[in-house]
Amino acid sequence: MFEEISRKLDSAFQKLRGKGKLNEKDVTAGLREIRLALLEADVHYKVVKEFLSAVKERAVGNEVLKSITPGQQIVKIVHEELVKLLGGQSAPLRLASQPPTVVLLAGLQGSGKTTFAAKLAARYKKRGKRPHLVAADIYRPAAADQLEQLAETIGCTITRGEEGESPESITERAIRKARGDLKDLVIVDTAGRLHVDDDLMGEIERISAVAEPHETLLVVDGMTGQDAVNVATAFQERIGLDGFVLTKMDGDARGGAALSIRHVTGTPVKFVGVGEGIEALEEFHPDRMATRLLGMGDVITLVEKAAESIDHEKAIRLAERMKRQQFTLEDFADQLKSLKNMGPLDQILGMIPGAAKLPKGLSVDEKGLGRVGAIISSMTPTERVEPVIINGSRRKRIAAGSGTSVQEVNQLLKQFDMIRKMMKRAGKKGRRGLMPIGF
Repeated sequence: MFEEISRKLDSAFQKLRGKGKLNEKDVTAGLREIRLALLEADVHYKVVKEFLSAVKERAVGNEVLKSITPGQQIVKIVHEELVKLLGGQSAPLRLASQPPTVVLLAGLQGSGKTTFAAKLAARYKKRGKRPHLVAADIYRPAAADQLEQLAETIGCTITRGEEGESPESITERAIRKARGDLKDLVIVDTAGRLHVDDDLMGEIERISAVAEPHETLLVVDGMTGQDAVNVATAFQERIGLDGFVLTKMDGDARGGAALSIRHVTGTPVKFVGVGEGIEALEEFHPDRMATRLLGMGDVITLVEKAAESIDHEKAIRLAERMKRQQFTLEDFADQLKSLKNMGPLDQILGMIPGAAKLPKGLSVDEKGLGRVGAIISSMTPTERVEPVIINGSRRKRIAAGSGTSVQEVNQLLKQFDMIRKMMKRAGKKGRRGLMPIGF
């Protein structure tokens, strides 16, 4: 997410950091590069103009020009102005004081509403809520089928329309049923529409009148760019919006929608879709997003993902085993599984400070990690505990069973042996908490 814009911003800052002192001409040249980076990311030109005006006003003052580290001061100013641009504070989903909370989803065709509906339900189910999904799209039968399949996957109830039933009737019936079944969150997935289609816009107005939603969210494709602002404005005028959801931000999204939409509409971004998996959804935090844009990583979100993905009791047991130098290949496989549960590894890498400075095109070999898991799974329980017994014939059997080569098996065993030796040396020095991940 935002890799290209992060690199370009970092390039502009590098030139400014490289100077011991800055004058107004240096600052203007640096801001020109920042301007190009933002425009190339498809940020709305009015937003770019206002943002740079605010930065320049502070950057050409005593705060920077007389600073001992002027380059760092400019980065600090840009970061603070980015946080303001993105909304200042996060805006979590507002839950009704008297359930159920009704969330109405709107958006253009193909924006990702149906998938987001399921992701939102899964997220709140994990937090102890009882969500209910509503398939109010009567124009695309596949949408209701897709939502039903997703509902089954996450263990969530759903209401579908009957033949000839209107979206308003489906919604009204679903909310009535959810209230009777003591559900506390109702998510209404409406039909995708063009914002210029007056008939469909009228329909969603009627659905909104029936649903009386506590939150109306516009789902926007993160790759839309500047046009997202026009879409948002049209929906804002017709049904009123409480927040935005930016989807497909893990793909080729240049970030323009994220940087433009809040500033132009005054309505906050609430969620960001960062992948196809049901768990690939993040709450939007302006301060964290600003640090990612500037290549500073996002350690807080990284820690939160780790906390959600790692079994605390299992981690304590593992730490004890490591202290006693009893770390096995079975433990190693568990660690790899926990790492993969945190999400796509290139996204995890992007949350580490300084990741933007890594060589362009660098990627994490997730298939390689999959092969490691397959090799370990092909071993017997005894082999995983005592890999020293794995001789030539056993290695051939493990390679055949895992669909890998003997060389790959040898490489895993060699690297695991190095990890154990390293842990043994660390144990002798009294070090604690060494994590084996990093293979």
